[in-house]
Amino acid sequence: MTGLILNDDDGDLALLRDSVAGFAQRHDGPATLRARRASGEDLDRASWAAMAEAGWLGVMLPEELGGAGLGHAEQSILCEALGQALITEPLAQLSVLSGALIAAAEPGAERQRLAEGLMSGAAIVAPAWQGADGGTGPIVARSTPNGITLSGRISYVSAAQSATDFLVLAEENGQALLLSVPANSNGLKVAAHATLDGSQLATLTLEQVTVPTQAVLSRADAADAALEQAIVAARLAISAELVGIGTRAIEDTIAYTKERVQFGRPIAGFQVVQHRLVDMWADAEFAAASVSHAVEMQDEGESLERDLAVLAAKARAGDAAVTITRRALHLYGAMGFTDDCDIGLYMKRAVALNATLGQPERLRLQFVARERAAA
Repeated sequence: MTGLILNDDDGDLALLRDSVAGFAQRHDGPATLRARRASGEDLDRASWAAMAEAGWLGVMLPEELGGAGLGHAEQSILCEALGQALITEPLAQLSVLSGALIAAAEPGAERQRLAEGLMSGAAIVAPAWQGADGGTGPIVARSTPNGITLSGRISYVSAAQSATDFLVLAEENGQALLLSVPANSNGLKVAAHATLDGSQLATLTLEQVTVPTQAVLSRADAADAALEQAIVAARLAISAELVGIGTRAIEDTIAYTKERVQFGRPIAGFQVVQHRLVDMWADAEFAAASVSHAVEMQDEGESLERDLAVLAAKARAGDAAVTITRRALHLYGAMGFTDDCDIGLYMKRAVALNATLGQPERLRLQFVARERAAA
């Protein structure tokens, strides 16, 4: 399997892949996932601290804020490798999406504090912007003599129990506001629940939560644009992770079919199994090509072309990873459904990521709507 194919003349992307491979030897992804799930925690702090030490939490954060200032190619290769190793800490949400929102914020002390905390791992900065329907959440902001008061409910928040700060999207008199809200704020309640892949998502309820005016990171059109581009970056990162999941699932399944014996010979020798493996390989290759194209478009294409490429990549990569891992389960047989078998964990992760920031059907509808609007 080839996975993402991106220009790597200086060899930096290969080094990044090797770095993740070394990390995975020290922090076993499936074992960490099982332990985190059993403990009820929403973030493995040891893994997160190690990722911060490796510099992975600020790959695309500007150098002026202490980040690496790299691009989508490096971020995608990192996420693909994490997907292959089943390292499931929510990097796309807590680093890519949050980092993009911080980078787009108005210069100031709060922006700098959040950036430094994100890079070091000392601050767990969770974006909080979705309503129950997956759209923007109905948080109402009201200016008072004491600051800005927030009320409403937000869904689908990652690592909410571990978070130190939330990046909350609110609205005041029809104007969007992006604010930082401390996780220990009075009036803020967290209700978390486990998801299919062993992660946790939470609903935040804000009841008259007051923050100072300095907590406003961006306003109006700037806030809307920041969120839109942050979502694009996070979708691309998730797409790359899905490619990694699909690639690893095929590799493991091929190896297993050479070991599993039925009717006196390995099942890899049966033509029907070979056909299924070829179908899985084709799905993975098309997904990798789509994501590679989307990565390249971020540096070369117009704004609409960039966004459409990411919508297509996320839809194709999600469909492919779910299909590949489900076919892999069939070839593993009953053992694939046991918790001791990693392939089941890959399938559950694929299903969860496929739903994150838009199911394929919803993304395809967005693609068509935006393409028609631009015609």
